[in-house]
Amino acid sequence: MRGTKRPLGVVMAWVRRQPPKVKAFLAVVTGMAALVFIRFIVHDHDNLFVAAEAAHALGIGVLIYKLTKERTCAGLSLKSQDLTALFLAVRLYCSFVMEYDIHTILDTATLVATLFVIYMIRFKLRSTYMVDKDNFALYYVVVPCAALALLIHPSTSHNIVNRICWAFCVYLEAVSVLPQLRLMQNTKIVEPFTAHYVFALGVARFLSCAHWVLQVLDTRGRLLTALGYGLWPSMVLLSEIVQTFILADFCYYYVKSLVGGQLVLRLPSGVV
Repeated sequence: MRGTKRPLGVVMAWVRRQPPKVKAFLAVVTGMAALVFIRFIVHDHDNLFVAAEAAHALGIGVLIYKLTKERTCAGLSLKSQDLTALFLAVRLYCSFVMEYDIHTILDTATLVATLFVIYMIRFKLRSTYMVDKDNFALYYVVVPCAALALLIHPSTSHNIVNRICWAFCVYLEAVSVLPQLRLMQNTKIVEPFTAHYVFALGVARFLSCAHWVLQVLDTRGRLLTALGYGLWPSMVLLSEIVQTFILADFCYYYVKSLVGGQLVLRLPSGVV
């Protein structure tokens, strides 16, 4: 076991010594290598989207275990859960009126689980909620996302309201984790279950981003034109990339913590 950890520790130590530009380059190269690997082992890229939903659901399951077994919500952002429930509810509405499929069932299950988490934090475990640390102003993300959805949305034949709602949930999902990252930066210490949850979100976001990127490559860009014209196709892809990069820094420290054998994750200043 020690022999398997030593090479990883050496690699992580080498990465830590590199300047920020080299770290960014290594992150890009690693991401591209992962995409190439996924492209060869996953033949139906729609499965990546299902896997992303499953990873998100697994993260929610970790939260429910924490809330029901440890009876504490310390370290969890209620505001992030509120944003998650909001974009899931809007996406479910769009799914019902525009394209009912397997994702509708997955989103329904995830929304129910998220509402349960919100209920536990807001009512059952309120005394352990870090309200002073969960200080991210929601209007900083909700208002810009709504304004952007009014300006840039799909150009399909669906009702204009449905198209704006679709765009709103895409933009809001991209930034819904920001309050959770802000809370963790305020506390500097992240306990294991919360760290597992956020890492699961990072995995989900990467798989979802990989799904879109590989679909665009396989169709040689035709997928973007199928989504409509104007800026909307590019904004969909950009939103997926933004979600991935928002969580990439945390995932790096999560893996670093696991390699170092630390159960509690300590974040340095400037991660979020």
